[in-house]
Amino acid sequence: MQKRKLGNSGLEVSAIGLGCMGMSFGYGPAADKNEMITLIHKAVEQGITFFDTAEVYGPFVNEELVGEALEPFKGEVVIATKFGFNIQDGKMIGVSSRPEHIKEVAEASLKRLRVDTLDLFYQHRVDPNVPIEEVAGAVKDLIREGKVKHFGLSEAGANTIRRAHAVQPVTALQSEYSLWTRKYEAEVLPTLEELGIGFVAFSPLGKGFLAGKIDENATFAEGDIRNMLPRYTQEARKANQALIDLLALMAEKKNATPAQIAIAWVLAQKPWIVPIPGTTKLHRLTENNRAALIELTTGDLQEIETASAQIKIVGERYTEQMEKSTGL
Repeated sequence: MQKRKLGNSGLEVSAIGLGCMGMSFGYGPAADKNEMITLIHKAVEQGITFFDTAEVYGPFVNEELVGEALEPFKGEVVIATKFGFNIQDGKMIGVSSRPEHIKEVAEASLKRLRVDTLDLFYQHRVDPNVPIEEVAGAVKDLIREGKVKHFGLSEAGANTIRRAHAVQPVTALQSEYSLWTRKYEAEVLPTLEELGIGFVAFSPLGKGFLAGKIDENATFAEGDIRNMLPRYTQEARKANQALIDLLALMAEKKNATPAQIAIAWVLAQKPWIVPIPGTTKLHRLTENNRAALIELTTGDLQEIETASAQIKIVGERYTEQMEKSTGL
């Protein structure tokens, strides 16, 4: 597995990371803990050194899982986690990035992850009630204290990124990015490039759709977030199949799978972009990781660009309410 540096920070991680959320949260019932520990160990064997979690996944249980699984590899891997939600009685109740709350979350995450320092600590969602300068200042304090190494933001806009970066250099922005979610290309990616900030792409497979295995007749388990997503209605899935057909054509040309082409496309956009597909299955983990071996030429990328420009993606990625509050 090749390595990449997240911007100018010097933080080096595997070119593809592993998003661990779905092991505990978001896609129906949690997977078996021991099986997920084995899967995380297999990821390390395959060269993955970058793992993503958050206190809100569960809540708390995903951090505990990741902490237990990666304890034998302390110092060899990078674990990213997140703060920014108010969690009461096991439920997420709005955002909260008050400085004192950030510091409380850091202490709790250190314990759950079984580490002495948090490698990368993201603000999970921007808190409109707390100036971003105060958030960055709180993380700066934690970095001074040796409790955090790197500061990150998630789903933040260009102006917010600039303001935070002026107080405490931002190592990485984590946001959704794939062939069917490209809204950050206009302003955010150029800002990251200018400031030397890395980009961590979550849902590079569009929560599974771009792997090409979910058609209009697919059903999802109770509690699976996709039951609520506008882009996952039966009508939207039928319409969006055109994007899968495009990926399948390129996959055939490259002796690959649609999922591998989707991830390789993200990798090809910039050398400081790191996708973090999630999975609970070993064969999917292996398939996803092999995307790092696929080289898309300038001609391939132009072919994908030209064809995808003719495809109208049907359905928003989240409902309006979820856009404001979701930790996914």
